[in-house]
Amino acid sequence: MPGMKPGPDSVGIFTISQSCSGVAARACGLVSLEPVKIAEILKDRPSWSRDCRNLEVFTMFPAGNGGTIELVYAQTFAPTTLAPARDFWTLRYTTTLENGSLVVCERSLSGSGAGPSAAAAAQFVRAEVLPSGYLIRPCEGGGSIIHIVDHLNLEAWSVPEVLRPLYESSKVIAQKMTIAALRYIRQIAQETSGEVVYSLGRQPAVLRTFSQRLSRGFNDAINGFNDDGWSIMNCDGTEDVIIAINSIKSFSSTSNPANALSFLGGVLCAKASMLLQNIAPAVLVRFLREHRSEWADFNVDAYCAASLKAGTNAYPGMRPTRFTGSQIIMPLGHTIEHEELLEVIRLEGHSFVQEDAFVSRDIHLLQICSGIDENAVGACSELVFAPIDEMFPDDAPLLPSGFRVIPLDSKSSETQDSLTTNRTLDLTSSLEVGPATNHAAGDTSSCQNTRSVLTIAFQFPFESNLRDNVATMARQYVRSVISSVQRVAMAISPSGLNPAVGSKLSPGSPEALTLAHWICRSYRRVASFLVYIGRSC
Repeated sequence: MPGMKPGPDSVGIFTISQSCSGVAARACGLVSLEPVKIAEILKDRPSWSRDCRNLEVFTMFPAGNGGTIELVYAQTFAPTTLAPARDFWTLRYTTTLENGSLVVCERSLSGSGAGPSAAAAAQFVRAEVLPSGYLIRPCEGGGSIIHIVDHLNLEAWSVPEVLRPLYESSKVIAQKMTIAALRYIRQIAQETSGEVVYSLGRQPAVLRTFSQRLSRGFNDAINGFNDDGWSIMNCDGTEDVIIAINSIKSFSSTSNPANALSFLGGVLCAKASMLLQNIAPAVLVRFLREHRSEWADFNVDAYCAASLKAGTNAYPGMRPTRFTGSQIIMPLGHTIEHEELLEVIRLEGHSFVQEDAFVSRDIHLLQICSGIDENAVGACSELVFAPIDEMFPDDAPLLPSGFRVIPLDSKSSETQDSLTTNRTLDLTSSLEVGPATNHAAGDTSSCQNTRSVLTIAFQFPFESNLRDNVATMARQYVRSVISSVQRVAMAISPSGLNPAVGSKLSPGSPEALTLAHWICRSYRRVASFLVYIGRSC
């Protein structure tokens, strides 16, 4: 393929299409795994696609040339609270060619039959998989070359007009499916070879499972599917914050169900989506990660953390506690291209009660942060966290909350960007070890006139007799967080500053933008006060 770099450093290239119906992307890469292992990973979509909720093979029968045909039903999560999720009925054909190459082809069935569960069908919109699949060619000396093609029709007509760019963008499909698959295979290959080393002596598979559980729990909260036990609580359609409750939600770990936590009431989720303008998602999420005290309430964190302790009914974490404002970020691991970070956050707290003065009130959060590279095309940015016991057990129950910021690129803007879409994009530029560099430093015009959709979801355990109280607290807290995020976004947005000043500041330094904004605002207040004094004299 044009643009492919030969040799051991060759990683992969991807291209997107805008001249076809629907959205489409393709990728090619070299991976040090055998074709059969790669096909096994790619066909297990929930293991590598964070958007895949479920995939079931309903029947399988042999085809000619030793191949197989499978009838597959799959469900994907909706990325926001503003649109329904998607589901697919497809036929998947797998066979081996004479040269040893392995081929997997997939396409949707015609018709619009309901899914296996008629009760859950109303929460999904049937989407279409156009001819897609994988070609995996073995290489001499080991390893394989993978060709991936994804081509979908996501039925953009079914979502609000403001969100349609998200369902009409090939860049988004490239990031969420095509590149995600290639990255995951490369991650598994490096872990298999022993090249990946993580902190705290944890095995890579354990940390990867933590990341997947955080992401899936956050997606479950955003979507609130009925067949998972979620129901909307007293919503008349006018509320800005949606309250959903789940009385049957399980906190058991897959490895140790005996470690499950049970609550007399269940779990409550407060969630909302809003539109942001003139702020890069990567900049906003990076600021939220590094400055938690700007938007979070320590006592709410303490409430959720205390609820994780089995047998705790009095929630001792709610005793009067002072948050020092200090947070310590302890890295656990990261993906090989640094597009996702897994870390433990320690929030330092001290009790106001004299007898508890020497008792630690620190709170620990397990957190994933992704999409903080401003140069990643079409990538969303996320900050998802959950309280965790300080002992950090492998089977710890998780109750994830967090933020997701998705850029909305219009179809017309993608068409105008013909230079980018017509050339082959090389992924090797983002593989250097260490933090990603901002090649566009000093150019704030990239943030101008951009739109993003921010989705917030926070989960809280509750007891039956306190459900209404917890619901009121959750709604007020999420509204407070939204207000704080809006304030932060306005402060770090280049459009909120004088253009002459904004053009000299790097969008990669939100602290500088915030400081400049506050200085200018303070100066205006002082100037107004002096004018008032002068007039009085």
